Amino acid sequence: MSALRYCMKCGRETLQWDGEKKWSCSECDFSLFHNVAGAVAVLIKYNDEILFTRRSQEPMKGKLDLPGGFVDPKESAEVTCVREISEELSYNIDPSGLKHLGSLPNVYHYNGTDYNTLDLFYEYATDQKFDVELDLAEVSETVWLKPENLDLEDLAFESQKLFLSGYLKHLIK
Repeated sequence: MSALRYCMKCGRETLQWDGEKKWSCSECDFSLFHNVAGAVAVLIKYNDEILFTRRSQEPMKGKLDLPGGFVDPKESAEVTCVREISEELSYNIDPSGLKHLGSLPNVYHYNGTDYNTLDLFYEYATDQKFDVELDLAEVSETVWLKPENLDLEDLAFESQKLFLSGYLKHLIK
C-alpha cells in the first residue's frame, strides 16, 4: 500500500500510508480511505453435498472456492450472490432461497496488494444437481463434495476454511 506516494489533490510526493486503511497528504487536506470490501460466498447444497469451484486464476489458482465474489457499488449482498452465480456458473438462483449464515474478515491478496474484505456466507439449497456453463476466466471446474470428503487445506481462502470448519461440524454426524 505504500506504493502510492503522490497526492491526488495537490500532486506532491507527500502521501503517507497509516499502515491500516488511510492515506493522508502532509501538504493539503486530502485523505484517501482503503475501506473493507464486501464479498459473498454461497454454499450451494444438494442433499448432503456442497458445490465447490476450482479457481482458474490468481490468487490461489487451482484451489477450491465457493461460488461468489465482490459486491459492486449500489448492490446488495443478495443481488451479488445472484449475479456472481450467474456469471461464474450460468445458473440462475432465486434470491428468496438464500439463507445468510454469517460473516468473517479476510485478506484478499491480489497483484501485490492486500484487500481487507468482509466475507458474507450464504446457503442455497437446490433440489437437483445442475449442469453449468463455466466462465473459464474465473472457474476451471465444479466439484460436488460431501462434507466428510472435503480437506479444508484445499480451500483458497482462510475465511472459508474457518467458516466451513464450524459449519461442517453440524453436517457431519
